[in-house]
Amino acid sequence: MLATQRRRFSAWLALPARAKLSAVGNSFAPPPAKSADGRDQWPSRAAFLLAAMGGCAGQGNLIRYPSVLYNNYGLQWFVPYLLAIILIAIPVLIIEIAIGQAYRGGSVIAFNNINHRLRGVGMGPVFVSFIVCQYFTVNLAWIMNYFRNSFISPLPWDGRIDAFYNDDVVANPAPIMGSLTAGGNSVAAYTQYPAMGIIGETLGWSAFIWFLIWFSIFRGVGMTGRVVYFTMGLPIVTTIIFVIRALLLDNAGAGVRLVWATWRSDQLAQGQVWQTAVGQVFFSTGVGFGYFTSYASYNQKHSNAVMDAVLICGSNVLFENFAAFAVFGVVGFLRRWPTDGVRLGAFVVGFLTLPEAVLQMPGQNFWAFLLFFTLIVLGFSSAFVMLDVVATLLVDGGVKYSRPTIVTFLTLLSFLMCIPYCTQFGYYLLDGIDRWINNVMLIFVVWAECVTSTSVYRYSDIIDQTGTPAFAVYNSGYLGGQLVGIVVAHTTDSPGIGAGVGIGIWVLGSVVAVLMAKMTEVAQAGAPKAFRANKYLAKFYYLAFYSGNQLRRDLNVIVGQKPNWRIPFFMPFLLRYISGPILAIIFSFAFPEFHTLRYDPMMVAGFILSLLGVSIVLFGFVAPRYYGAFIPAHRKMEGKEETVINEDKVDSIVLEEGAKEAEVLAGGAM
Repeated sequence: MLATQRRRFSAWLALPARAKLSAVGNSFAPPPAKSADGRDQWPSRAAFLLAAMGGCAGQGNLIRYPSVLYNNYGLQWFVPYLLAIILIAIPVLIIEIAIGQAYRGGSVIAFNNINHRLRGVGMGPVFVSFIVCQYFTVNLAWIMNYFRNSFISPLPWDGRIDAFYNDDVVANPAPIMGSLTAGGNSVAAYTQYPAMGIIGETLGWSAFIWFLIWFSIFRGVGMTGRVVYFTMGLPIVTTIIFVIRALLLDNAGAGVRLVWATWRSDQLAQGQVWQTAVGQVFFSTGVGFGYFTSYASYNQKHSNAVMDAVLICGSNVLFENFAAFAVFGVVGFLRRWPTDGVRLGAFVVGFLTLPEAVLQMPGQNFWAFLLFFTLIVLGFSSAFVMLDVVATLLVDGGVKYSRPTIVTFLTLLSFLMCIPYCTQFGYYLLDGIDRWINNVMLIFVVWAECVTSTSVYRYSDIIDQTGTPAFAVYNSGYLGGQLVGIVVAHTTDSPGIGAGVGIGIWVLGSVVAVLMAKMTEVAQAGAPKAFRANKYLAKFYYLAFYSGNQLRRDLNVIVGQKPNWRIPFFMPFLLRYISGPILAIIFSFAFPEFHTLRYDPMMVAGFILSLLGVSIVLFGFVAPRYYGAFIPAHRKMEGKEETVINEDKVDSIVLEEGAKEAEVLAGGAM
């Protein structure tokens, strides 16, 4: 054995310098395995699940969710929360994972397979991830500052918890606040930021975080699949420890009862709790960032996508509700009860409430170390998956550089772009960008995913049966109903009137489209049984439900093979007629909110950036050829295959290829 090792070492010495480095790198971080189609593949299904869970189960589970739960305390919270999980989170997650796995590519390639005009919809999640990961690392840098100080005894925030956070960590001087004129018609004065310098420690910790991100993804899913066992496994253990310790604090039970033994039915009559629940579920699951689609593309093609989506979403729900026990144990211990009109922010939980509780515990340094170490690892697991979305886009697009080179370039570029957040106005810039990327761009991206994938998939089949005018009228009524209904609701300050107008426009458009549409007997016979009664019902089926239902059927051919779970028949309806309108309503709330904050340059910058992202999505629909650079040449025709009405796409392609082969054979025989 020793002789064998010597021969290997001698052979390594004989290699050129570059080959030596490559050999060392392969032994330390081996390249990923390959699937049957030549694509990189996860080391195991568990590695994919942990990486996907790490993307959604971030520090927000320990910070943001408890703050939302605190502000909406009581069991009644779980009514809108669980409905949002079932009606929005799980359906969107299923479609993101299924298209990535079935179409073997990141979000741009996946949506190109649905329709080439949806390349912009695929670019939307990439844009969101690229912007968010830049400032997300700065948030981690602040936590690293706390982590470093957790080794100092006594803890440096003892007796000055607010000053430590504001002056030592964030270190942003208070701005000179602007204002609007009386009535809010114009800006009286813009907010001014007196300091512009770079904060050295924040910049240094950001550089360290970016190095860890680079290390985790530069070799692809082979290396990432090993890292996630640490980034997800360890926080679970440390969170359990912290929850147990919090529940053992004096009066912790009173804090827990605040949520689990309180019922406030009057809250369910308020629209705000429903809006908050949808927003929380939306943000905590991580849909719309693109990493579920990217990571699913490295699965085996026929993996159980639907089960994976349910496991990922379910584990996130369990984790964030379990982690909330730690915060509410602390709430009871500190006797910090909710007050009407006073809301608890996520930063307050992470940087003020929990650190204050640590001060009261015996062995405060250990608990401080454990708290901030957990937050770092949780946040880091979310950070690297977002940059991986951009890397997957470029690697799949056929950029003529190796993955390590691409990841290195992206890491350096992202670090340079995060520097403005490391300044003495960086906290306010982060707040402005984060607010509008989440409230405008992210919601629009997922709305576009829900609506377009169930509207234009195999639209040529619909047009062949109903005609172009009927197809255009129906979809104009569907989209126009959402737009006009929302505008009416805001202008009249009456959601009921807005909903009535929106639904009325959709119904009117549906009736006109059905009357205009043509219908063959063959197509009518091919409609589901419930729509075969007469030709008008059959026409309505093709206009309203065919696209989404056919997408479900075609995906099930690949991801729903036995014994896999199949995409349920009702999911396309949820996406188009439940999730889509709900997200459109939530999206509309951002504009009145911005109107009241337009005196702040940071808010203006974030709002403009979010609208730029929206334009990227819309531009792809108008001029998809400009995104063709991100589609490899040999895959540009995907999504344009000829199909047969009511036949699964895979089956019709096989039939077409068989017919061509038969023609060739017949020609040879002649």
